[in-house]
Amino acid sequence: MRIFFSVGEPSGDIHGANLVRELRQSDRNIECVGYGGPRMQAAGCELHEDLTKYAVMWFLRVLLNIHHFWRLYRRAEAYFRAHQPDAVVLIDYPGFNWWIARAAKRHDIPVFYYGVPQIWAWAGWRIKKMRRLIDHTLCKLPFEAPWYRERGCHATYVGHPFFDETSSHQLDRGFVAQQRALDGRLVTILPGSRTQEVTSNLKWFVKAAEIIHEARPETRFSIASFNEKQAQLARQLIASTSLPIEVHIGKTPELIHLATCCMACSGSVSLELLYHEKPTVVLYWVSRLGYFVQKHFRTVKYITLVNLFAADDLFPKHITPFDPNEPGAEKIPFPEYVTCGDKSGQIAEHIIEWLADDNKLVSRIAMLKDLGEQHARPGASTRAAEYILNTLGGHQPSVAAPHFAAKAPAPLKRLPR
Repeated sequence: MRIFFSVGEPSGDIHGANLVRELRQSDRNIECVGYGGPRMQAAGCELHEDLTKYAVMWFLRVLLNIHHFWRLYRRAEAYFRAHQPDAVVLIDYPGFNWWIARAAKRHDIPVFYYGVPQIWAWAGWRIKKMRRLIDHTLCKLPFEAPWYRERGCHATYVGHPFFDETSSHQLDRGFVAQQRALDGRLVTILPGSRTQEVTSNLKWFVKAAEIIHEARPETRFSIASFNEKQAQLARQLIASTSLPIEVHIGKTPELIHLATCCMACSGSVSLELLYHEKPTVVLYWVSRLGYFVQKHFRTVKYITLVNLFAADDLFPKHITPFDPNEPGAEKIPFPEYVTCGDKSGQIAEHIIEWLADDNKLVSRIAMLKDLGEQHARPGASTRAAEYILNTLGGHQPSVAAPHFAAKAPAPLKRLPR
């Protein structure tokens, strides 16, 4: 059996690697090939190219790399024609993965989307494309499966694969012991896994750190960098400050574990923060144009996954920015700021409150603990692998995956928590 993968995000590379391992553990004769990253390659996937190096966002940046995507698309289609894999598995990375799905359907290859794009949040009109191009939708979030099923997709909830990686990760005990020997409470800064995110968000986190340090001078800070290039950007940014701030590469789990609280760019890292029960303020800084675009296309109140777990109303009629003073804001686990302005003062205010008031810190941790017991459970990779293999083997999937009923259900207005 041969399965072709298309994975273009660093986080998707992690999830893809876990899925490859589960598939090959079930059947050593399974051949995994295609596009992914170094983790997938280490797990046994034969990479045709490292697609994670093209992890870009926004229309202009995609346009500048269009020649790379076109070349990879043509290569994939040629491979489908010559080798006819048994299935194509897509993970995240909408845009390019639609091209791959279209090529697969042209050659009658079944398509599984594991970790579907969040079109329920910003691009509901793309549901027609999902129905047309995707045979099996494997959902990471509990409210996704009913949303997709009610719109005609063959959707199954398998859980979020991030918890597989988080629960199995072994911390660097030497690094943890070394850090614990230092004085002062630690605030960890998580500026994102994409260089574009680091460039946009880190300067505001550093500015917030200056405010925090002025109020709580005993506090120290660490920046968790994804690679050396991003670490160098961080070092250049903090060179002109006198902050007690360190930069570490490849120590994200350890720095989250050690932190009293965190400042983070929105992304799947919020799930790791939930798993470790770390009070966190989320920032996602965009350009004025980007802010205008997301404001008009977004359909959910929050962009942070953990906040969506906790929200009473996922799709409110009127969407307004997070306000810590609005009714119900205290129920939202991670205060979040999607902005094109300077929110460093607001970010610092939350962190200072948690550092200064142990009761509020403990209360926030308890909230995260309760939410984590409901959602932060591993096993998604195993369930996804079983579903794919059972489906390809002609067996009933072990995870129930009912298709949309002949009689259309009532329109989805409010999904359960």
